[in-house]
Amino acid sequence: MTTETASHYDHLEQMSVHDLLTNINNEDKTVPLAVEKAIPQIESLVTEIVKRMKEGGRLFYIGAGTSGRLGIVDASECPPTYGVPADLVIGLIAGGDVAIRSAVEFAEDDPEQAWSDMAVYQPDSLDTVIGIAASGRTPYVIGGLNQARAAGLLTGCIVCNTGSAVAQAAEYPVEVVVGPEFVTGSTRMKSGTAQKLVLNMVSTSVMIQLGRVKGNKMVDMQLSNIKLKDRAAKMVISETGVDYATAEQLLAKYGSVRAAIENYR
Repeated sequence: MTTETASHYDHLEQMSVHDLLTNINNEDKTVPLAVEKAIPQIESLVTEIVKRMKEGGRLFYIGAGTSGRLGIVDASECPPTYGVPADLVIGLIAGGDVAIRSAVEFAEDDPEQAWSDMAVYQPDSLDTVIGIAASGRTPYVIGGLNQARAAGLLTGCIVCNTGSAVAQAAEYPVEVVVGPEFVTGSTRMKSGTAQKLVLNMVSTSVMIQLGRVKGNKMVDMQLSNIKLKDRAAKMVISETGVDYATAEQLLAKYGSVRAAIENYR
């Protein structure tokens, strides 16, 4: 597997801090280029997700370790950013929530657990499952995808090796091959960065296609702190021409930028 091949660098412990940082950065620069090559695969997956979500489907991410954590981060940011329900995009990690902070030994080795974790949400054929696994061989992810596919769900994946078992289990695989890690086998580095970039692309594109962005603004974002309330007021001012105080009043009355703008006049 490419993710397990030896680093292009050796004797890391003998490098200066400057050389370590420079060499890590040089490796990181290759990641967006690898993601670019996968855009056709990402496009196909996003197109199919949008079709189902417009009919009421949800999006699940399943993964273990770093991959699972990245899925949870992406899922957790959708409600505050786009004002969607907390159960529209759901991140699940092998070992449960405790595994977000601490490694849970052998949790990723159970091929039945992902589908069991999803069962709580009563998945159906409108839903999509994206398996995230740098190696492409995680049993938790493979089993979850196989069972989801058998149940009629749309299945996709984000992996960093070609021809993996995870990719074979998914209808719409996304393979981003970033090459050897700076520290051999440490897939939280380039592979994790690639997965994060793809997740950003998937969720952002989906939310825009679902109408959750107007122009380039997050008009449905949750107004959950002073910074966001200030940003929202400035959006309302930009769209309506009202003064700051009136914008605040509109937001307080209607609860979102979109509603404030639509109800102004």
